Amino acid sequence: MITEKEAIYYELLVLRCRRGEKNALEELIRNWERRLFYYVRRLVDNEQDAWDILQEVWLKVIRGIKSLREPRSLPPWLYRIARNTAMSHFRTQHSKLVLINENENTSYIDENNEHFHFEDAEQVHYGLSRISLPHRDVLTLYFLQDLSLEEIAEVLEVPMGTVKSRLHYAKSALRTVLEKEGRNEQ
Repeated sequence: MITEKEAIYYELLVLRCRRGEKNALEELIRNWERRLFYYVRRLVDNEQDAWDILQEVWLKVIRGIKSLREPRSLPPWLYRIARNTAMSHFRTQHSKLVLINENENTSYIDENNEHFHFEDAEQVHYGLSRISLPHRDVLTLYFLQDLSLEEIAEVLEVPMGTVKSRLHYAKSALRTVLEKEGRNEQ
């Protein structure tokens, strides 16, 4: 969740971009390129594809910044553009995804534990690469990009209940993948 100070900063940055200030656009890219690349990279298998998608994202941002209705909602708007661009890439590339059955028995997972305790980030990245895109998407937005449930609902354009459900199944799917591979060192 963003603070009031961040919201004001984003609003001013968007207004400066709308006025055509070159340094404002450079500041926007400098502040968001790494986060958006990381997000897109979690969605696609290939690093070069992630860079290509990110370039397309920035073109869409430049063209669409004037149509952003609420400048304070810049972060969810950027993530939504990145997600939609990545989805478009999937449709054109016909990427194959590893799907995890959401009905798989996951009753052994502690539902009260909000955060996983994995020692090695590499394990998490491995697990993310092995679960379905909707699961990977919600886990990345929630845990790695630190978006609130409300912001994730806005990015994914789904109801809050759907976000909660996807997060529940995504945590289960990630835990299942890591335990199956013997990579969870808890």
